[in-house]
Amino acid sequence: MTTHIGAPPPAIRTIWRELAAFLKRPAVLEPWGLRRRETWAPLAVLIAVHIAGMMVVILPLIAAWQSRFALPMPDAFGKLPGGWLLPTTVLVAPVLEEIIFRGWQTGRPRALWLLVCFAGLAALVMAAQAIAPLVLLGLLVALVAAALGGWLWLNRRTAPAVYRTVYPWIFWVVALVFAGIHLMNYPATSLLSLPMVLPQLWAAMMLGFTRQRLGLPAAMLQHAAANAASMAFAMAGV
Repeated sequence: MTTHIGAPPPAIRTIWRELAAFLKRPAVLEPWGLRRRETWAPLAVLIAVHIAGMMVVILPLIAAWQSRFALPMPDAFGKLPGGWLLPTTVLVAPVLEEIIFRGWQTGRPRALWLLVCFAGLAALVMAAQAIAPLVLLGLLVALVAAALGGWLWLNRRTAPAVYRTVYPWIFWVVALVFAGIHLMNYPATSLLSLPMVLPQLWAAMMLGFTRQRLGLPAAMLQHAAANAASMAFAMAGV
């Protein structure tokens, strides 16, 4: 097959078609990963589309909306100790949020099992004060053992057919939850506040595709780049 000079590599041409198809109907994909050199160019394209959509369209729109209705600015980051804002936003949040919201979205049983174990850990943390220290320690050890054992036992199992069937619903529910939870960044919310989390909804759409097509590390890198761009936008006072 002859490739015309100046034409984009096949992977870049493919990523546009797959992104459009995915957003039309989300599907479980086999990630390409980032070990091959040719997969970094599609990641760069996805990062550029993600940031451009946010900067050129979404952020100006919500800035106008916020000004029109005198909505409060987010105050979540003001609660962080000095000097923690940048590393938390650019390094910690992308890793944790991708693990929690999209790490398991391949539907592989071992990933779903880890999600269940994480939910159990969250429940233990919330109930820690009501549990005797030794009992709490025993439960934590048992939970870690169960997580590790399940991970090894379910290692080679693939996503069940039913998960693939309902995945479009899972994708959009998680995307809405991911966006909605960011309303907690604001001191007061109302129905008028809903457009303020459009950047997070856009991020969930783009990152969901990147996680499926390129893998979890790629989604973390894209998330970090988008957060860094948002921080630069905010600090510049644009």
